[in-house]
Amino acid sequence: MKSKTCLIHKRGTILILFILFLGYYASSGIAGTVKVAVITDIHFLDKNLVAEGEALSAYERATGRNIADLHAVLDTVLADLTREAPDLLLITGDITNHGEKQSHLGFIEKLRLLQNQGTRILVIPGNHDINIPDTKAYRGNKATPTETISKEEFIELYAPFGYSDALKRDEASLSYLAGINDSLWFLCFDTNRYEEHTTKSITGGRLLPETMDWAIDILDEAKDKGIIVLGMMHHGLVEHMPYQAAFFPQYLIDGWEKNAGLLADAGLKVVFTGHFHANDITMHTSSAGNVIYDVETASLAQYPFAYRLMELTDTVLSIDTRFVTSLPGNPDLAAIYRDKLEAITRRVAKNRLEELGIPMYQETIEALTDVIVKLSLMHVKGDEKLDPEMQMAIRLFADQMGSEADPELFIFDFPPEDNRVVIPLQ
Repeated sequence: MKSKTCLIHKRGTILILFILFLGYYASSGIAGTVKVAVITDIHFLDKNLVAEGEALSAYERATGRNIADLHAVLDTVLADLTREAPDLLLITGDITNHGEKQSHLGFIEKLRLLQNQGTRILVIPGNHDINIPDTKAYRGNKATPTETISKEEFIELYAPFGYSDALKRDEASLSYLAGINDSLWFLCFDTNRYEEHTTKSITGGRLLPETMDWAIDILDEAKDKGIIVLGMMHHGLVEHMPYQAAFFPQYLIDGWEKNAGLLADAGLKVVFTGHFHANDITMHTSSAGNVIYDVETASLAQYPFAYRLMELTDTVLSIDTRFVTSLPGNPDLAAIYRDKLEAITRRVAKNRLEELGIPMYQETIEALTDVIVKLSLMHVKGDEKLDPEMQMAIRLFADQMGSEADPELFIFDFPPEDNRVVIPLQ
């Protein structure tokens, strides 16, 4: 009888230990699936700051943005997210058009329904959100100054959206650590230079050395505790196209390659970004062989009006992308705004080429401009493919330069895919 009792006791002990082991094993990864959404670069301009007149018309001509359309796009996206009920919504900066306090207040009201139904919302500022010296309202015939906000006001306004319940705060910036559950953290980086603003906002970004030290300490702690950490920031962490650091350095953080390598080696696998208004995913491998992914989402203020819906487990991040292509009363939204973006891109590209002062025939400038415009329109939507129009544009430019070009040899898109992809986290 005694041996039978001992056997039962031993079996019970083994069973308890096995259950405890399973519990420990489960707690070392994300419990279940976390549903995550991302929107960015909304450039929200509150309707209280606009009225019909030449000031608003000039703004809309310069930016290609119709305020009524952009409000309708945002409402469409938030309605879809309300139906989808994600656990988490990430907003990676450039919340407002240009730092207007009234726009911050109006945008926060837009988030209330989604927040009240249980979606947790995390925000970080962009370069258009804080301490903007030339913030404007557009009423009547002339744009007039309006109130902006300080970094202290940003923290106060967005307290319910990450700051009030942060696990840790960075003393050197508005960066913070958000705890999603016992096994998932989000590092929310502030990469902006708003304290240096004097007459206008600064487009470029950086991670302060103190912020990097703070982040690395957190990643080391997470590694010891078996916690998965993902990140978010406004500026790009990794190059999204060939020579981006040379031609568009202000859209990457300073010293991007070094910082991306340090974060990858410390265990950060994915960072969500915005700023460049393009839908693109890229990756960087550190010298030690560790990989970090930069998941950039396009703007809700211009074509292609993209947002992300994702499912996160302890092993993979499954990414899907949705686009707003039409609105009630405007079935051709995507086509109209694609044409607007094409016209603006063509104007800017041609002007910059002429400003370079490099002797080129006008036909050569036109051919190169056409290549730049077509590449830009492909890049903002993601998953760039070499279509016949692009092949023709490249060949025409090559002819103008008196050389031959094989379009098949051109690199248009870094891996992986941009709109629908599964990223490994192990």
